[in-house]
Amino acid sequence: MGTQAATRFPPATLLAIVVVVVIAILLTGCSASLPRVEKKLGSPWDSFAEAQTAYDLIIPGRTTREELQRIGFNPYSAPNIRILNYLSIVNRFMPNDSITLDDLDPAVRGCIQARQACQAYEAKPSLIVSQRTGNVMSDTLNFRRSIIETGWSFEALILLQDDTVVYKLWGGTPMLDEVTDHRNPLGPLQDTGGMARDAIKP
Repeated sequence: MGTQAATRFPPATLLAIVVVVVIAILLTGCSASLPRVEKKLGSPWDSFAEAQTAYDLIIPGRTTREELQRIGFNPYSAPNIRILNYLSIVNRFMPNDSITLDDLDPAVRGCIQARQACQAYEAKPSLIVSQRTGNVMSDTLNFRRSIIETGWSFEALILLQDDTVVYKLWGGTPMLDEVTDHRNPLGPLQDTGGMARDAIKP
């Protein structure tokens, strides 16, 4: 009994030890303790190269709807492929009155004029990873917050008239590597609203 009593720490001492340990951990600035968010827009492709390889197989004037769906551009079996009707296509290619039908590629113009026979598939596969880096205490108290975003994104727009591809267009970012560095001299006093929003994010 006497030995156990001698080894006990008073509550105040235990609290002080806990505080010291927590501060020591924060001061190490271990980035592994900071949040990491991965946002993936599901698709049949796991990389930019895979998406582009599938896209390159499409030949306007030859590729049929069935063949298009077989290589992965199938809105009924592959996730996140949007179907656009001819009115949406008009808004996409003619966003204002300064652009007329005569300004468009003949294949696009012909598809729009076909009205109900004109349709488009829009695919936007991507994988974006956001990692907060730097000193944990500076990040937590909002003095400095560094975010590194890496990944890729691909966009494809494919027009079909009846059951044949007549036009295709692509774009995207093969390799994303972006660093955002926020510095707030007043720390938590400078952007309490932003900290509150961050606190409720999953």
